Amino acid sequence: MLKSELIIDLQKKYPSLNLIDIELILNIFFKKIIKSLNENNNVEIRGFGTLSKKINKAKYVRNPKTNEKIFKKQNYKIHFKIGKILHKKINQSLSKDE
Repeated sequence: MLKSELIIDLQKKYPSLNLIDIELILNIFFKKIIKSLNENNNVEIRGFGTLSKKINKAKYVRNPKTNEKIFKKQNYKIHFKIGKILHKKINQSLSKDE
């Protein structure tokens, strides 16, 4: 789902809000998540999951095209752990299809 699709769906569900307000709310929501992760805090959304920041260690990697070794600096990745409620809902829809 794209952010624009999410905005349109929310506008259909809440017609009293206009598209600009919904986009502003989403931008604030995403900025707050980014800020929290930058401060090394986990972000937990009950029923959905937890976002946390993990370290990718510095290492040598190989370019598969040229076989050249390249040093890759340490960087961060986002780790998502699915919540129990979301996990159950996804698996329920899978069992209904069978």
